[in-house]
Amino acid sequence: MVGGIGFVNDPTGRSMHIPLVWLNQSPFNDYLIPGLILLVILGVFPTIVFVGLLRLKSWAWWASLLVAMALIIWIVVEIMIIGYHSQPPLQLVYGLVGIVMLVSVLSPSVKMKYQSIG
Repeated sequence: MVGGIGFVNDPTGRSMHIPLVWLNQSPFNDYLIPGLILLVILGVFPTIVFVGLLRLKSWAWWASLLVAMALIIWIVVEIMIIGYHSQPPLQLVYGLVGIVMLVSVLSPSVKMKYQSIG
């Protein structure tokens, strides 16, 4: 959410020390649209899903699967557009978080738990 808010507040990326030149090979002129996607799809939506998981809502398993896939897709597309940046290693960290989330969501025990709720 912090990154999304940062890009929405300053679409140039300057305040977050992210150069605008990284978007040269992308369909975006600034970070406003990526910031909105980051804020809503990878910020607000996962927060709602987290609350659903805590409350054992039947939709939370599917939503968790979507969050994990969205994070992995985001990182893959980001690397395709701006390249891999190892300093700071945020792409690596968030890519691994997405993979761990996906493996966790697809584990038989988690899947069974949320299928038994519905």
